[in-house]
Amino acid sequence: MNNFLTSSIGKKLIMGITGVSLIGFLVVHCYINALIFLPDGIRRFLDAGHFMGTNPVVRTLEIGLFLGIILHIVQGLMLTFQNKSKRPVGYNVSPGNKSSKWYSRSMGLLGTLVLLFLVMHLSHFWVPNRYEQHFGTGYEINLYEKMEMVFQDPIVVLVYVLGCISLAWHLLHGFWSAFQTLGLYTPKYAPLIKGLGTAFSIIVPLIFIAMPVAFYFGWLPPASSYVPSH
Repeated sequence: MNNFLTSSIGKKLIMGITGVSLIGFLVVHCYINALIFLPDGIRRFLDAGHFMGTNPVVRTLEIGLFLGIILHIVQGLMLTFQNKSKRPVGYNVSPGNKSSKWYSRSMGLLGTLVLLFLVMHLSHFWVPNRYEQHFGTGYEINLYEKMEMVFQDPIVVLVYVLGCISLAWHLLHGFWSAFQTLGLYTPKYAPLIKGLGTAFSIIVPLIFIAMPVAFYFGWLPPASSYVPSH
């Protein structure tokens, strides 16, 4: 088992399993973020955030999610270095997109950019919120108000947009590749998975991009306009 998990096939299997679980996480995260664009969006978003931050089942899954992210990153980097070591000397003439798309050849780089974006994202929202819950006041922070404040900085907005674009390219290959690794990318389902993957890699990052852009340009109701019901 140890040899299998450290082999190329084992690494790819772990990448596939963690990749599918992270796709599921993105669906949930995207749904919660999109709530801010609905009528009564502030309340909907804060209620959903409160549920995710206090439900014991979700908090337990949160630990598994972080372990999955770390495992996905480590295995991805190991595969990247392993593939490079097998071909220490590059092609005399690069085949370019004839053999594979540039984003499929750049998964290591794109994954690293997404990781840097994720670290910044966590430092802005998840870390301060969990700190307040466990070491500060014992209460959650107002995440809508926090987003409104963070996304007034054009540099932060730009980094978020670039991070989401990197995520889009990463998903464009990673979505169907995860299903292929798990043996689900069969000729029967390949067109469906490919189509879903393309739609997913465009729609989800666009929704993530819309959030900081909308806050920056003032297209969303201010946090001060929300009066919680008692």
